[in-house]
Amino acid sequence: MAKPRRSWFGVVRRKFLRSSSRPSETIIVLHTNNTTFSQEQPPPPPPSPPPSTPVTIDDNVCDTPLVKEMAAATKIQTCFRRHLARRAYKALRSLVKLQAVVRGAYVRRQSRIA
Repeated sequence: MAKPRRSWFGVVRRKFLRSSSRPSETIIVLHTNNTTFSQEQPPPPPPSPPPSTPVTIDDNVCDTPLVKEMAAATKIQTCFRRHLARRAYKALRSLVKLQAVVRGAYVRRQSRIA
């Protein structure tokens, strides 16, 4: 017996539902901008000059989970947009076929009258 064909969207949805069922930690970031300078405090030091050594970019940057998630999200969006485009194209083709049938029937009816 053949295995039933399953949609890719169902697989992705199940993966996200399974991962979201785990309890997630809530991260709260507090930001305050209460910087006041009185005469008792010395002014902040001037910014230091840029370092003379060149800054190198690490090759392991693309291995971070955020980059992998972005790549996965891009792939999912690409597949979904392709799916929507195929559906729209299929609907357009069926509409054109329906127009051809209707116009053909209309022309046949006109030829009977004439």
